[in-house]
Amino acid sequence: MRLLAGTLILLLGGVAYAPATPVQEKGAQEKKEEKQEPKKGTRADDQRFLLFGTVFTPRGFALPGAKIEVRRAGEKKVRWSSYSDRRGEFAIRVPPGAEYEVTVTAKDFQTMTRKVDATLGVREDMVFRMAGSPGGKKK
Repeated sequence: MRLLAGTLILLLGGVAYAPATPVQEKGAQEKKEEKQEPKKGTRADDQRFLLFGTVFTPRGFALPGAKIEVRRAGEKKVRWSSYSDRRGEFAIRVPPGAEYEVTVTAKDFQTMTRKVDATLGVREDMVFRMAGSPGGKKK
């Protein structure tokens, strides 16, 4: 092994290996890391409030395909929506610091609505046990 001009060169059977990146001083590297900030306009999901829930039938089975709609409390317009997956679960990220109404609708079940306060914490876990609609199929 030889050390030439700050670069390590290994001689293995006539083949020379040199690292691709130059050696930097520690101070310069630390300064570079400190200057890195999140770019403007990028999605900052880590700063959002997570609405996580599971939808069940009255008998306790997962209910896939239920529609979940989220709106700010007091507003009529739905801002976010999703569907429950095959395990009946859903997750929606919303801006923190407000109250929201979460509405779950599914065919042959009554619509359920819950209010969520997103001013404290970073996550709200919910469980919806749907009730059968009058005149609908029993599940």
